[in-house]
Amino acid sequence: MEQNSPPTSDPMHDKPLAGWRLRLYTIIFEADTRAGRLFDQALIAVILLSIAVVMADSVQAVHQVYGRVLNGLEWIFTLLFTAEYIARLLCVRRPLQYATSFFGIIDLVAVLPTYLALFFPELHALIDVRVLRLLRVFRIFKLAAYVAEYQFLGRALAASGRKILVFLSAVVMVVLVMGTVMYVVEGPGNGFTSIPTSVYWAISTVTTVGFGDITPKTDLGRLIASFMMLMGWGILAVPTGIVTAEMAAQRRHQLLQTPTTRTCHECLTEGHAADANFCFNCGARLPPYQQQAGKAS
Repeated sequence: MEQNSPPTSDPMHDKPLAGWRLRLYTIIFEADTRAGRLFDQALIAVILLSIAVVMADSVQAVHQVYGRVLNGLEWIFTLLFTAEYIARLLCVRRPLQYATSFFGIIDLVAVLPTYLALFFPELHALIDVRVLRLLRVFRIFKLAAYVAEYQFLGRALAASGRKILVFLSAVVMVVLVMGTVMYVVEGPGNGFTSIPTSVYWAISTVTTVGFGDITPKTDLGRLIASFMMLMGWGILAVPTGIVTAEMAAQRRHQLLQTPTTRTCHECLTEGHAADANFCFNCGARLPPYQQQAGKAS
């Protein structure tokens, strides 16, 4: 690849990864070593337990009996998450870059509500935002095939974007026309009190949802509704066909490599192939690949 040299950066804000920082980085950010796998499994357990504590504390009967115990557990979880957040900042090359990344912000928001609740008690419910951090640790299940398919589906959806947009535009025109027709045919007396209300009925009918809060009463209205219901089956099949065709085209032109949890030290991009030498995102040279069979170094 053309970008095969490390990107330029400010050395004052970069921390070289070596010694204990490299070992800590491998454990926290990668899951292909035994220590990294155990760390992520423990993190999943703590996240789920902390959410269970918050949910249990919201039940008034449980809160009255075990409120002090649950509050103590919440502080234990908060201190653990705080220590983990600090450890992540200590072991990355660019702490500010991680702190302002998506997962860095989620990590921070996961601990802030408990501290802020000391001054603003109504913010305590925001602790449930920790569930978002489960996005990071799905990798530990080692479902490499599923991860590859997620990425493959994402590329197929991106490539199908314009076709799907055109299709949705056509659907919008159909429901606008049919909603207006039903407003004229049925009228306010049968529940079609305005064109927006009639368009709402058309959308729920074409998508085969059919809430039933508005139904046609005249024979002509029922005929139009029947036509729209049958048309809805075909409409639902079109996006699936578009994406499936794009996936088939991509599968013919691209060979997918089995992803790993291998992470670039420069940009923190995850999912590099085991035999890759450079980051596919920033071009930086990758460190030697460490997997479960070996020890983290």
